[in-house]
Amino acid sequence: MTHTTVHAYAAPAPKAPLERTTIVRRELGAHDILIEVKYAGICHSDIHTARAEWGEGGHFPIVPGHEIAGVVAEVGSAVTRYAPGDRVGVGCFVDSCRECENCRAGLQQYCTGELGNVGTYGATGRDGQVTQGGYSTHLVADENYVLRIPESIPLDAAAPLLCAGITLYSPLAHWKAGPGKKVAVVGLGGLGHMGVKIAHAMGAEVTVLSQSLRKKEDGLRLGADHYHATSDPATFEELAGTFDLILSTVSAELDLNAYFGLLRTDGTFVQLGLPEHPLPVAAFALVTQRKSFAGSMIGGIPETQEMLDFCGEHGIASDIELIRADQINEAYERVLASDVRYRFVIDAATI
Repeated sequence: MTHTTVHAYAAPAPKAPLERTTIVRRELGAHDILIEVKYAGICHSDIHTARAEWGEGGHFPIVPGHEIAGVVAEVGSAVTRYAPGDRVGVGCFVDSCRECENCRAGLQQYCTGELGNVGTYGATGRDGQVTQGGYSTHLVADENYVLRIPESIPLDAAAPLLCAGITLYSPLAHWKAGPGKKVAVVGLGGLGHMGVKIAHAMGAEVTVLSQSLRKKEDGLRLGADHYHATSDPATFEELAGTFDLILSTVSAELDLNAYFGLLRTDGTFVQLGLPEHPLPVAAFALVTQRKSFAGSMIGGIPETQEMLDFCGEHGIASDIELIRADQINEAYERVLASDVRYRFVIDAATI
């Protein structure tokens, strides 16, 4: 392997601006792939981690990035799935125990083994080293945790599918969104806009529930059938008992019980965003119509590949704004100000 030391952008300490640096990638093992990173999406999780906002202390310096699209540069001696030149992606995790019931079922994101699901950055891998993410020129990953990106999806717009795309595809598939189903997406941001596109492609009737009507034109262009402002109390009266499935993509602290009122009998509200504080739930809001309050987190490797293939077939990609690596810190501030439509993607050639 020729690349050991590679260029990257890292947060040197909690809350410190990201800066250009170098990191060491492991030597290529028998089942490893060296990926030349072409593009890396910016996810809100990257910001939480770089600013140590999830209270885990964290490992610093840290290279974020788990929406990674690139090209295979080199393969290990036993690699069978990929060859140099293949278009590939890496998502939110790069390993798992491989032996627990969930791993064997292809639900590696819910790995219950001792190793757990090993995050693409900030986690401790089976070699005892801390993982570093996709804001870098190259990445080494096990072939079993690498995805194939269809030729029909531009690589830059494919990157956010590896987190935002699968985060929405998984619950839509699990709760069987499709013709005859009414689906609401709360929030039209990096996650929400993917939810609208995917639910529409699955054949569901799609409604966006957003604070204001500011992005209504966008929402309808992306595939929504209806668009309502949640700041208007009339919305909750008008849509009472309407939806089979509501997906909340926001990390704001919503009045959950008001949203439960929008579900029909047997409807499900799925929490995807991660609010900072616990949210109060009134039991009566659920029990009176056998409603469910659920959560969902990304997808396993088979389902993520299924999502990429689905997006390839339906011409779905993320709406992105391509930036240079030296714009990452500015992009973080713009994400926090909701000033992006709808996902920043770093051009790795500028790292």
